[in-house]
Amino acid sequence: MRKKSMFSTVLGVLVLVVLGVGGYTFFKDLEGPIIEVSPSTGRVSPVSVLKINMQDVSGIRSVTVGVKKNNVLNVIFNKHFDQYLPERTVEVSFKDANLREGAFDLEIRATDGSLAGFGQGNTRTLQLPMRLDTQPPRISVKTLPPNVRRGGAAVVRYTIDKEVTSSGVLVAGYLVPGYLQKDGSYVCFFPYPYTMTAKDYKNSVEITATDLAGNVTKSRLTVMAFERVFKSDSLELTDNFLLSVEGKLRHLAPNAANPLECYMYINNQVRAANVEDLRNISKDSASAMLWSSVFTRMPRSAPRAGFADHRFYSYQGKQVGESYHLGFDLASIRNAEVPAANSGRVIFSGELGIYGNIVVVDHGLGLMSLYSHLNDFTVRAGDVVQKGQLLGHTGTTGLAFGDHLHFGMMVGGVEVTPLEWLDAKWIRDNITDRLDASMAQQ
Repeated sequence: MRKKSMFSTVLGVLVLVVLGVGGYTFFKDLEGPIIEVSPSTGRVSPVSVLKINMQDVSGIRSVTVGVKKNNVLNVIFNKHFDQYLPERTVEVSFKDANLREGAFDLEIRATDGSLAGFGQGNTRTLQLPMRLDTQPPRISVKTLPPNVRRGGAAVVRYTIDKEVTSSGVLVAGYLVPGYLQKDGSYVCFFPYPYTMTAKDYKNSVEITATDLAGNVTKSRLTVMAFERVFKSDSLELTDNFLLSVEGKLRHLAPNAANPLECYMYINNQVRAANVEDLRNISKDSASAMLWSSVFTRMPRSAPRAGFADHRFYSYQGKQVGESYHLGFDLASIRNAEVPAANSGRVIFSGELGIYGNIVVVDHGLGLMSLYSHLNDFTVRAGDVVQKGQLLGHTGTTGLAFGDHLHFGMMVGGVEVTPLEWLDAKWIRDNITDRLDASMAQQ
């Protein structure tokens, strides 16, 4: 009897423990799922698609989305999940919501997979005030059609009649953003890519804006585009040169089978990746002009290569590749001081593939200068620099085999000829005077 009583007691304790653990496991979650909606602009159009993200430790059981207007709820989305995952994201379209222009409430009800509420789970209801907007934004250009040459840059100032999430100039589908100014207008510096003909460029330039509801406006932006001829060279790759590249930059092409393959991988894949890196870096630009007057080149330096020089490479008499040189090579004494060409903010200071050690300075509105193949840096990201301030010293880092500075200019993440920005008259005629004239008309 005593053994039986002890067994019963132990069994009872185990049952209580199991029930306790089970109760804690299944009933510890007393709150409904966390709900997040994006984009969270408070505006939608018939073509809008909202992403609704739900999170809960007990998993997501179901979600219902409805449009509430005049106290009437119209369900536009309903989903029950067979598997209760801790995070779910659904996309809700307003295409068939039959909404009319104006205000409404978006109601989202999400239920978790807990046993709360006698097994029904916890439900959270989120109501968001929304507005249906079907009118696309209207853009008014305030500057005269710009004159722009191949490989160069231009500027446009414009206004928009409503709040927008993005705007700018499309060049062959590539968006160069405009920057909102204190007076409510937008300013956009945009490039004429060196790879495009004048005819193709004129037909590809559009001004665009997207409002909070997702309505998009696109219209042709008139530009006066002119051709520019760039230099072309044919270079023979020697075995000694290829061995020197491999010895210096093998880490950039670890899987290359031989020196030629190593060089071609660096010249093609690494170069392309670096261009994309610079485009990403260029997204971090101030919305105001941080510079003034003309940009200056490194003092007491001689040019060694120009912008958009087209180079064709041959090995043992056979063409094996090509590239464009997107900057100015300026040579001076070894380890020469490199000053900032104009005032701005350092947004990158580090090693970058073929550029070696590089400093990128943001001058605002998507305009940036870059200084590469440096031996060292005297600045780091976040530093505010003045025109003429020391950035570092020349060197041979990256794909460089003689001490020099590779100086470049970027507009909207696209490299353009530095010559224009080193010319005070060009800056007055094509940038500052145009912006001043557009301000006077407002």
